[in-house]
Amino acid sequence: MRILFMGTPEFALNSLKTLDENHDVIGIFTKIDKPNSRGKKIKFNPIKQYGLDNEITVYQPNSVKTKETIELVKELNPDLIVVVAYGKILPQELIDIPKKGIINVHSSLLPKYRGAAPIHAAIINGEKESGVTIMDIVQELDAGDIILQAKTPIDEMDTLEDLHDRLAVIGSEALLKAVNMIESGVATRTPQDETKVTFVKPIKKEECEIHWDHSMERIYNFIRGLNPFPSAYSFCNEKLYKIYFVEKYDRVYDGELGEVVDLVKGKGPVIKVLDGSLIITSIKPENKRKMTGADLVNGNYIKMGEKFSIGSKVIQL
Repeated sequence: MRILFMGTPEFALNSLKTLDENHDVIGIFTKIDKPNSRGKKIKFNPIKQYGLDNEITVYQPNSVKTKETIELVKELNPDLIVVVAYGKILPQELIDIPKKGIINVHSSLLPKYRGAAPIHAAIINGEKESGVTIMDIVQELDAGDIILQAKTPIDEMDTLEDLHDRLAVIGSEALLKAVNMIESGVATRTPQDETKVTFVKPIKKEECEIHWDHSMERIYNFIRGLNPFPSAYSFCNEKLYKIYFVEKYDRVYDGELGEVVDLVKGKGPVIKVLDGSLIITSIKPENKRKMTGADLVNGNYIKMGEKFSIGSKVIQL
């Protein structure tokens, strides 16, 4: 089957590889190149690089709504378009082109967590299960009929990166199954239950500050749900600390919320929170390398009695 693939980030790479190995990928649409934040050098995204390495023509239109782009898709004449984290909303005129429609790989169990940050949201909200949904694309965001879903449990130690990488693999496997069903004419569609719809917006950096006046469980999930990107952070002595992982510690201390109330040898500093305490085990001080909590203590970056700021803006997911 002739498939036009649309995707941009690392999450889409497994899906592209799987389709390329099993079907005829006739072209790739991906977002335009952007310089990195430091050296201003262009680094190709993984989808473009795969296309170049495997002699698949790569297209990078500024807009998918122009007459030129619509005509290009018509000329390519795909049987099916597959979208995986492309990052652009497709117009109805484009949706109507392929004979077998346009399908999408979404990294949540729809109708829960429509929108831009479903993997972050699942961990931050303490979900015990996540998964991927293969669905038809319609004009309304993530509202198309469901073709199939695949689930995975979320372990208490899972970070955003862990779940992201697992869903990328699960998504590629589910996608291939769905594409084969579509090609064979046996795919079914199930409308989403609109009474169970929830949305998640893109996460802004200013929403990633840790609120040490929250519960131990809530902070724990918040930190691992932002690891490694965009990463939770906090301020101490007016210096920024990115915090990647903490360990729950049931011991209750006297002191103020956010205060360094203990230093556990071989682990890291203990921070007082609403209903217990947390040991910082992975952290990056401002202008320093990422280090363990033990290294933080040994290097005297953090001392007993110092206090992290409580935080000013609550993230809503």
